[in-house]
Amino acid sequence: MKWPSLCQNFAVFLCSGASMKIFVTGMVLLLAFAGFTQSVTATELKGTAAQGGMLWGRVAVGSRVLLDGKPIKVGPNGNFVFGFSRDAAARANLVINRPDGSLEEQTLNITQRKFDIEHVEGLPPKTVTPPPEWAARRKRETGRVRGARAVNTDETFWLAGLQKPAEGRFSGFYGSQRILNGKPRSPHYGLDIAGPVGTPIYAPAGGTVRLAAPDFLLEGGIVIIDHGFGITSTLFHMNSVDVKEGENIRQGTKIGTIGAKGRASGPHVDWRVNWGGVRLDPMLLIRQK
Repeated sequence: MKWPSLCQNFAVFLCSGASMKIFVTGMVLLLAFAGFTQSVTATELKGTAAQGGMLWGRVAVGSRVLLDGKPIKVGPNGNFVFGFSRDAAARANLVINRPDGSLEEQTLNITQRKFDIEHVEGLPPKTVTPPPEWAARRKRETGRVRGARAVNTDETFWLAGLQKPAEGRFSGFYGSQRILNGKPRSPHYGLDIAGPVGTPIYAPAGGTVRLAAPDFLLEGGIVIIDHGFGITSTLFHMNSVDVKEGENIRQGTKIGTIGAKGRASGPHVDWRVNWGGVRLDPMLLIRQK
């Protein structure tokens, strides 16, 4: 029954001598019905709500999603994803505006983490404090990294989950404060996996290779894979790079081998995951579905 008809019926009851009690009861039912029709089931989020974590979900096509007032990409099928930095605040505000005009708002509680201090010794001095003559080259290299991470496609390879890119021992962790050759430096934003030189490295998830280079000054051999929606994997210190820029690869594709090139004290692969410019913790993302 439509709203106008319902209202007319109650008016007839009142005019025909129906008791005020019946009228009030009817209005209460009307208000309850109105509240029911406007209620919206909360969107289910998957992932980890923590510093360095990633969350994703799906909404009605045409919805707008905002995180702390900033718009989040919504794909053609309603998929969306976002992440939190190492220093993210304890709470975030998620707002979903649906095409039917309904509004959903969630307060996300972000787990605050404590990070270790890592001392790394034995690095070549010029990789800890790069010499002035490296400035121009480093500017080009970091520009290529930013450009590769800036791509934002509708692909959803990240939905299948990410897998560890190489066999070996975890030797360095996300978020730890780095002391390099006794000098404090920025936190470490990757997951280090140590292994013999030549150990195969595989794609953590499918996607498009946006950067592939054998000899960056600090990263050594480096590969950046675009998994879609701004989610990228960066792998470096590689001894060999076996893929090319623009190549489309599947999860598990061999992309190179472990090495000790660049700023490295021993053979390992440094695996980093980004959501655009936000650095995520690979350990929290392995095989999450």
